[in-house]
Amino acid sequence: MEIIVNGSPFNLDPNCSVADLVAKLGFNKIRIAVELNREILPRPYFQTRELRAGDRIEIVQAIGGGESDCMRVGNYSFESRLIVGTGKYRNLEETRLAIEASGAEMVTVAIRRTNIGQDPDQENLLDVISPNDYIILPNTAGCYTLDDALRTCHLARELLDGQSLIKLEVLGDEKTLYPNVVQTIEATRRLVDDGFDVMVYTSDDPIVAKELEDAGSIAVMPLAAPIGSGLGIRNPYNILTIIENARVPIIVDAGVGTASDATIAMELGCDGVLMNTAIAAANNPVLMGSAMKKAIEAGREAFLAGRMPKKRYASASSPIDGLFL
Repeated sequence: MEIIVNGSPFNLDPNCSVADLVAKLGFNKIRIAVELNREILPRPYFQTRELRAGDRIEIVQAIGGGESDCMRVGNYSFESRLIVGTGKYRNLEETRLAIEASGAEMVTVAIRRTNIGQDPDQENLLDVISPNDYIILPNTAGCYTLDDALRTCHLARELLDGQSLIKLEVLGDEKTLYPNVVQTIEATRRLVDDGFDVMVYTSDDPIVAKELEDAGSIAVMPLAAPIGSGLGIRNPYNILTIIENARVPIIVDAGVGTASDATIAMELGCDGVLMNTAIAAANNPVLMGSAMKKAIEAGREAFLAGRMPKKRYASASSPIDGLFL
């Protein structure tokens, strides 16, 4: 069904409550006020008030005198520009602590078969990374065909109670984990037609990035270097070209190895960075999570500040006038 949220059409599954809408928009962790059909809706009624087709919702928050510098992806808004993965940690407690230290609000997870016969009381990833605290971004990691990626996306939507947000990967090669861009573009088109909000992993090719944007993706995620390599941004000029031509968020995905890599991505003007191995494979993942949080913030501030021009020769910073030599 279609409702109106802050003046724009928004598609929602039937029988969704206001609380469901707030969670889908990523606003469940910030203080907001809601007006429903021109009447204030008190917070205790968010859970019980079901939305109907044609309802008009206004959601407001308090901000400072200037523009809020949130990362906006589709209908979602995030204070943090860091997205983190959940693989390769030693245990779930380390996963929880490292993600908390990173300050990330969006966490990506892989979709895998359950182990038949496993203890039903065994701790689950979603028990420590709760959908009540984070936006869970299911991904199609490990999919090498269009059909496998599409099946995984539909299973993920069922697993997460109809959530349409997905991170699409269609890999082309087991050694490099580079994407199959032809199948990735086609998968994006099909998923958008099926009502998914697609954030898509791709190569650092500006032409491919533009085609994925035109196919309807809400965020394009070019690799900085091969997945898990830690090599940092190998081709900053391609990333810069992608950013300059984009109308959707550009989020570097894969290849970050340390905090300075994340800062460079943000200084180029990327909207965000997604990483997993750089934190999980560090000697101290919790400390690295904290370092990445600071690196993202520093890089964003430097981009907004605008760096000084590069010069070939020295330029004295102290005044020449008044020298007594």
